[in-house]
Amino acid sequence: MPWRILIAVLVLGMMPIAGRAQDKLVQLYAPPALVETGLLRHILPRFSLKTQVKVTLMDQPDGADIVLGGDGRALFHGAGQTWRMAVVAPDHPGSKRLADWLTSEVGQRTVVGFAPEGTPLFGPPKTAAPQVVSLELAGDPALGQTVSRSKCGRCHVIDIASGGGIGSTPSFAVLRSLPDWEQRFLSFYALNPHPAFTMIDGVTPEFPIDRPSPIVPVTLTLDEVEAVLAFVATMAAADLGAPLQHQ
Repeated sequence: MPWRILIAVLVLGMMPIAGRAQDKLVQLYAPPALVETGLLRHILPRFSLKTQVKVTLMDQPDGADIVLGGDGRALFHGAGQTWRMAVVAPDHPGSKRLADWLTSEVGQRTVVGFAPEGTPLFGPPKTAAPQVVSLELAGDPALGQTVSRSKCGRCHVIDIASGGGIGSTPSFAVLRSLPDWEQRFLSFYALNPHPAFTMIDGVTPEFPIDRPSPIVPVTLTLDEVEAVLAFVATMAAADLGAPLQHQ
């Protein structure tokens, strides 16, 4: 066989092997602040032993298959921050295996198990605190009190002065004590049993002819709904007391 053909055959034969070798090599970048903790020296050999995928740490994020830092999926918390994973090469088989392992139960246990002086340095990522949305109340509280007494007082106790109400129906003060009271008052007409007898001008449809309101309908405008909400915002929430203690 001519030597040129022999070389070509050898090169072609080695190409699949080279491709397979690349699939078993992942280039990972992590900032020095994370590398210096020793975590990666703890977890990466365990990953490679299990999967036969080698991980090389990069000095720069350019060219890395996976980047650990402040972007991407949250992995763990420690060393002053929550560390996240950005998979730059999601189609790379080795990258996918490492990403799957880091987010798996086994990978998470391995991270938490890193305790060089007996105390774990890393734990699960911290859940972001929910953002509190401040609701701007544009309604007129005085109008809201009048509307509440005239249109809601048949079922609810509005305030001490108004009295009335039905015993099984919560008072406005009790409703005010609920954590979602704003949403309840803002959309009360969509919450049972109100749709059966409540109409909001320009919002709710007319009652069907075959299903009329069982009582004299309660009709309000959106301005009146906002006024009721503003009035309730001025009320003190009912003190429901501590839960009963079973002896």
